[in-house]
Amino acid sequence: MAPHHLPFYLAPGSGTDVLMVVMGIFLVAALVWVGTLYLRLHSLPERMAHKSEKLQFEIVAILGLLALFTHIHIFWVAGLLLAMIDIPDFGTPLRSIAGSVEKIADTGPDTVAEAEQEAALAPASLPTDAAEERKRRTGGDRPHV
Repeated sequence: MAPHHLPFYLAPGSGTDVLMVVMGIFLVAALVWVGTLYLRLHSLPERMAHKSEKLQFEIVAILGLLALFTHIHIFWVAGLLLAMIDIPDFGTPLRSIAGSVEKIADTGPDTVAEAEQEAALAPASLPTDAAEERKRRTGGDRPHV
């Protein structure tokens, strides 16, 4: 003998529980939202380091993976700090200096090797134009050290 006016949240005896279905959908949606938020927060150092040097980005990514799989949060903090720091670029100025020194010395990395190959192929039987060209490229009559 049930009363005629039941509250909306009580399921009828012969039907489905609508409130339980709605709460199930809400629970699944909330779980997906919190998981997405967690993974977005977890990948924050990698997204910050993405614009930096390749080596720095790889180190931050490895620290993020270590933090994810080991649950040691100091790796995530270290990756976040490393992503915030701009490591100076030492390679570009050193390459520029090396290129300038090569120009000053008037020797490229391939010029000396080409001259040695030409000298080994035809040491005495070069025509006059080829001999002059070889002399000009190798620096004249002075010996190379």
